[in-house]
Amino acid sequence: MPTRNAQARWERGLQDGSGKVRAASGALEASYSFGSRFVDGPGTNPEELIGAAHAGCFSMALSLMLGQAGYSPDWIETRAAVTIEKVGEGFAITRIDLDTEAQVPGIDEKTFLENATAAKSGCPVSKALSDTVEIHLAAKLK
Repeated sequence: MPTRNAQARWERGLQDGSGKVRAASGALEASYSFGSRFVDGPGTNPEELIGAAHAGCFSMALSLMLGQAGYSPDWIETRAAVTIEKVGEGFAITRIDLDTEAQVPGIDEKTFLENATAAKSGCPVSKALSDTVEIHLAAKLK
C-alpha cells in the first residue's frame, strides 16, 4: 500500500498568520487561518479536513461491507461534524458525528444498520481517531 503525503506551511503568528495545506497528489490546495479555524472566516481548517477524510473513508468502508454482504449501493452520502473544544489549557477534537444516508436496493433496515455500525468501527480513519474522540453515527436508508 502506498504512503500518502500532504504538507502545510504557516506564516507569522497564530492570530495574524495564515497558511496553506496541500496534498502531494495536487488534488487539494487550500488556505487556512485562525479565523477559518475558530471564527468561521474564509478558508478551510484541520477539523474540516479530518471530517472530509472521515466521511470519505466511512462511505468507502460501508460500500465494501455492503458488497461483501451481497448488496450494491446506488449511493452513499456521509456528512461528518467535527467538534473542537477548549480542554484544559489547550484544544482537542472531542467528538465526530457521522450522518450517513444510502440507497441500497434489496436491503432491509436492520442489515443496513449492522453494516453501517461495522463500517464505523472498521474504517481506517475511525480506527485512527477512536481512542481519543467520541464517534457517533446516524444512518438512514433511503
